[in-house]
Amino acid sequence: MPEPCLFMIPDFQTVMLPILEILSDRQEHSIKELVDAVATQFGLTEDEREALLESGSQPIITNRVSWAKTYLLKAGLINSPKRGTFLISPEGLKVLTSKPDKVNIRYLRNFTAFQEWQSTSKPRKYEEKAASDDTEELEVLKTPQELLELSQAKLREELAFEVLDKVKSCSPAFFERLVVDLLLKMGYGGSRKDAGQVLGKTGDGGIDGIISEDKLGLDVIYIQAKRWNGQVPVSEVRDFAGSLLAKRSNKGVFITTSNFPQTAFDFVKSTGQRIVLMDGKQLAELMIEHNVGVSIREVYELKRVDSDYFEEI
Repeated sequence: MPEPCLFMIPDFQTVMLPILEILSDRQEHSIKELVDAVATQFGLTEDEREALLESGSQPIITNRVSWAKTYLLKAGLINSPKRGTFLISPEGLKVLTSKPDKVNIRYLRNFTAFQEWQSTSKPRKYEEKAASDDTEELEVLKTPQELLELSQAKLREELAFEVLDKVKSCSPAFFERLVVDLLLKMGYGGSRKDAGQVLGKTGDGGIDGIISEDKLGLDVIYIQAKRWNGQVPVSEVRDFAGSLLAKRSNKGVFITTSNFPQTAFDFVKSTGQRIVLMDGKQLAELMIEHNVGVSIREVYELKRVDSDYFEEI
């Protein structure tokens, strides 16, 4: 299945005028109807319609239409007669009569209601860029939520590099304990005492650790943990597979601070054994996700209006 082309999804300013045109029938429309109509107008594929924000919380097109709707509301070009429905205002009809080439933040600043709304909120740099003549930068085309998630993704990527550097500098014995700690945090076994054992000794048969597959200890997964410079040779993966056979097991996890060549993945697929190959990038991301070797520094809450609270009985 081809990947959705995110550049084909219109930005939130581009959909402002189409939303007004959709509402020009003077009928009430739900956000879902607006999203469907915009997606159809721009010829979005099913994959593009379903493409999600970085957080996976919402489709990108839904997020962009929702933010465009918010800006149009603040400018007084549309109204919300009841929760979840939207209707074009007399001011919005006047805008369509004037046949503008586009409606964006710069255009909306011509309206008193929008000016008053902006004057009561802290100015944002991306809005200043978006309202200027130069809108070439990708950032100005993103909604505030997309910008927040983009920043979070960049910070997480930088943290992953830092975490991996730390892991590479630790001793082999510490690394072996680390991977067992991670697997325990991921839900394998119950506790280090009950489930995770670090072998890490001469003659361990290529096995660095063992861990229970579940809290009941019904099966065991063998671990190989290797700090490595450059790609891990496929011969190392073959040796690990042989060690599993010697243990009469077909389940194992080979974790490295480096990465694996495609031949290693091809070999694992050909064996029929259930061997997972985890490279340094995956290791760092999982450590961050499960708070192994990292701690929370700041927490930012993203809140929204609780419409149910404002419903009158």
